[in-house]
Amino acid sequence: MIHVEHIQKSYGKHVILRDVSFDVREKETLVLLGKCGSGKSILLKMLIGLIKPNAGTIRIDDMDIAAMSYNQLRNERKKFGMLFQEAALFDSLTVKENIALALRRQGISRDDEIDRQVRTALDLVDLGDVENELPSVLSGGMKKRVGLARAIAPNPQYILYDEPTTGLDPETADEINLLIANLRSRLGITSVVVTHDIHSAVLVGDRFAILQGGMILMTGTLEELKNSKDEEVNKYVKELLSASRINSL
Repeated sequence: MIHVEHIQKSYGKHVILRDVSFDVREKETLVLLGKCGSGKSILLKMLIGLIKPNAGTIRIDDMDIAAMSYNQLRNERKKFGMLFQEAALFDSLTVKENIALALRRQGISRDDEIDRQVRTALDLVDLGDVENELPSVLSGGMKKRVGLARAIAPNPQYILYDEPTTGLDPETADEINLLIANLRSRLGITSVVVTHDIHSAVLVGDRFAILQGGMILMTGTLEELKNSKDEEVNKYVKELLSASRINSL
């Protein structure tokens, strides 16, 4: 379980996050919704200790990430997989080598075990035939799938998604959304998704946290957000839903 409590972050006089609190329950997908520049990606990086808050606590399985030493953080990060906005693949390495590198960083050294986990991960993202290809020959959607395969290959407890559909056409984005939802169901992984895309959020999320002005306006299911009596929440949700491609909302 992830428990974020009273997080604050600023750079000089510029306040990014102020008194942010929320929980991520076991085996659920929590979507952090917010417009560009709202601090979503910074908050995501705080969950794995890449950025430290100025105040507050971030507890992963009752361990305070914000108070950990570098060596403690390295060990704690083994619980996490992460899909970056641009997939962040090494162009000089094949698909297999990119995924294998993540496994070796987790301490897995046997070639047969690495081969098995690479094949399993690629099969889970429906890319069983590209392990010897270089990223440069892959489409944007395929690169995202490889990035996701790399994230899940070490069997993490948590996966963090930073704008997983950015730069993709609607059809490819929906394929990635469906894949994220299926992986949650099949693997039972606890996930946090950062996005400003309500269409993507609705397809993958169990609960949602609206981040605005450096604060959490509300956390809840889509129905709870839609039925909120808070004027700011109502305004935000209506703006986002009006841009969604899901007609039934």
